[in-house]
Amino acid sequence: MPTERSYHHGDLRRAVLTAALDVIAADGPAALSLRDLARRAGVSHAAPAHHFKDRAGLLSAIATEGHDLLAAALGQAEDLRDLGVRYVRFAAAHPAHFQVMFRPELLRPDDPGLLAARERTRSLLRAAVEGHGGDPAVAFTAAWSMAHGFATLLLSHNLDGLLNGRNPEDAFRELAGVMFGRP
Repeated sequence: MPTERSYHHGDLRRAVLTAALDVIAADGPAALSLRDLARRAGVSHAAPAHHFKDRAGLLSAIATEGHDLLAAALGQAEDLRDLGVRYVRFAAAHPAHFQVMFRPELLRPDDPGLLAARERTRSLLRAAVEGHGGDPAVAFTAAWSMAHGFATLLLSHNLDGLLNGRNPEDAFRELAGVMFGRP
């Protein structure tokens, strides 16, 4: 591991983000410390601040990256049910991002990159619920609540006994069929 004086990091920003995601996945966002991340990256304790300014800046960068990854996944959806499955799949594959993305108290509310990335994911969901009848805002809220709630319950292991070893994506498809009618 390099010493603090041998700062020659190829991509410090990525290294700090990766270390932060590891910490969040293991211990949650409350365990995050820029000083600890600098130590893990082998750089001075002030080096991460050059990229993120502070903890909220780092968490906003993680949330932005998460929304970008989620938008890429949702953009491939065939229909509303598939969009929900992709949402659940994203949460399972990127639990650290997911833990941060929807926690506004951790983030910079005016971060332009975050605002744009968040809007991309929301616009994909809004587009998917168009034409499903009723008030589009209600349909948007229902679809997001179901996918987000399922993903949250899955990540917190509250569905372990209910799934009985079933694939979570298949269980979500079935749930969506029950809630919104089969195709």
